[in-house]
Amino acid sequence: MHISSCGLICNECRFYANSCPGCFRVEGKTFWAKEQTEEGICPLFACAAQKTLSNCGDCSELPCQRFDDLKDPDLSEEEHRKMIQKRVDMLQGKTGQDQLTA
Repeated sequence: MHISSCGLICNECRFYANSCPGCFRVEGKTFWAKEQTEEGICPLFACAAQKTLSNCGDCSELPCQRFDDLKDPDLSEEEHRKMIQKRVDMLQGKTGQDQLTA
């Protein structure tokens, strides 16, 4: 299982291995970040890298405002909140995962 810097399970994403090899392999310069951000890098990945953290799970501010700001427009607010909690749980090891891998 591949887990992104922000706790998404890459293997569950419809873009993984098709148009996205995972954020660690492209150093946060994912296809969507290139299209939707001025810097061309995922803000969550960039933040963790700037703080020299291995992933967002090592940050004391998890979940931060960036998680709220990066809402998938196809999700309802309730679905978005549940997704954030799932990602936080994944990053904090509350889902039975022994470690995060990239």
